[in-house]
Amino acid sequence: MASPFCWYELMTSDTAAAGKFYADVVGWTTEAGQGDMAFYTMLLTPAGPPVGGMMGITPEMAAQGGRPGWVGYVAVDDVDASTAKAAELGGTVHRQPGDIPGVGRFSVLADPYGAVFMLFRADPGYAMPPAGDGSGFVGWRELMAGDLEGAWAFYSALFGWTKDTDHDMGPMGAYRLFKTGGDKQVGGMMTKPDTLPASFWTYYFIVDGIRAATDRLTKGGGQVMNGPMQVPGGDWIVQAMDPQGGMFALTSRTE
Repeated sequence: MASPFCWYELMTSDTAAAGKFYADVVGWTTEAGQGDMAFYTMLLTPAGPPVGGMMGITPEMAAQGGRPGWVGYVAVDDVDASTAKAAELGGTVHRQPGDIPGVGRFSVLADPYGAVFMLFRADPGYAMPPAGDGSGFVGWRELMAGDLEGAWAFYSALFGWTKDTDHDMGPMGAYRLFKTGGDKQVGGMMTKPDTLPASFWTYYFIVDGIRAATDRLTKGGGQVMNGPMQVPGGDWIVQAMDPQGGMFALTSRTE
């Protein structure tokens, strides 16, 4: 059975400012963590369910090169076994499996080309939020890969993801659409352009109207990196950077 993405997390230098920015742009509300999780802020969609979380970059993290950015968690049956398999396939283990008391077990990895992602398995009794396709949920996941075929071999072997179709991007090569279970395309990947210094994942948050959302992000201090533009299939997207330097993207069915 294929392993799907299940959670999204923002590491940022200013949680208060980032929370306000994304609330204005995407429509999320925030919920402060309690007790041992007081350092963690939940990000809730307009419909109510959480889609991810946010935490501050500590001085220790910054000293080790930590910088603002989003990371996705992939749900697996066995974090320890999947971590070991990722290493066997050429990935890097940045953090060995560990427990979040009362929540679940996780590890921090990178694919063979350096793109970071996380593994997660929920503890018995811990209910993961449902997936959705309305405002505030994640509508697309995109990998700028160090090498498309090499990255695809890694992720398909590790998670059981399946190829849907390849779109010919001309000199840029193929853009591969993939599935993580079921019939729905959930993301794409391609070999990154030489102008990009590193391989990375980008997550596309669903908004109602791309032009209005783009106006909100620029007024809030964000920077448009690409777009807005319409993509095959009719959806509209914009790729951007938040005021703290975290890369993200928006997607909408309407302009």
